Amino acid sequence: MAQVISVIVPALDEAGAIARTLEALAPLRARGHEVIVVDGGSADQTRALAAPFADRVLEAPRGRARQMNAGAAAARGDVLLFLHADTLLPPQADRAILAALGGARLWGRFDVAIASRSPLLAVVGFCMSWRSRLTGIATGDQAIFVRRDAFARAGGFPDIVLMEDIAFSVRMKRLARPACLRERALTSDRRWRRHGAAATILLMWRLRLAYFLGADPQELARRYAQPG
Repeated sequence: MAQVISVIVPALDEAGAIARTLEALAPLRARGHEVIVVDGGSADQTRALAAPFADRVLEAPRGRARQMNAGAAAARGDVLLFLHADTLLPPQADRAILAALGGARLWGRFDVAIASRSPLLAVVGFCMSWRSRLTGIATGDQAIFVRRDAFARAGGFPDIVLMEDIAFSVRMKRLARPACLRERALTSDRRWRRHGAAATILLMWRLRLAYFLGADPQELARRYAQPG
C-alpha cells in the first residue's frame, strides 16, 4: 500500500501567501497525499483562502508548535511534513521524501533557497543548508518531514513559543541523524526584508546562541518580535 504524506501548514494572518503555497501542493494531493492547514486565530482571510486548496482547515491555539502538533494529531498520513505558509516545496518533493525514508531514516529536511535577487541572501541560504548538514539541526524553513511513529516517539514539537524547530531537531537526533535532501525548498525573504538582511542574520545567530545557552524561549520571542 502506498504511503501517504500529510502536509501540515501552520498559519496566522497569512492571506498574502497561503493560496500560492497551497496551490503548489495540488500535484501532491492528486497523487493521494493530504494537506492540512492549522490556523492559529487569523484576523484576515487566511482560512477562507486556504479552504479550496486543503483537505482540512483546522483551528488551534496560537503558537506554531501547538498548531503543528494539532495538525499531526489529525493527520492520516504515514509521514508528516511541516511546511511554513510562505515556503514552496521543490518539484516531486513527495517522491524525494519517500525515497529518503525508504531505508533506516526516520526524518529529514530539504536544503533551502531564499526567494530574493540579493547575493547576500543567496549566500545565507547556502550557509543555512550547509550548517544543517553539518549539525543535523533543521529549521522550519527547510520543510521538516518525519515518520509518524518517530514523531510520536520524540513527543512532537515542544510547547515553546520560539525555536520549536531547533528543539524538535535535538529530540530527533537522539533517535537518528536526518536525511539531508539537496532539493531546495524556496522560502520567502520577508523576514530579511523587514529589518534588513544583515541585521536579521545577526539577530538570528544571537537568538540561537542564547537558546542553546539556556535562555527562556518566551524572552527570545519578545526579542525576535522587537529586535530593536
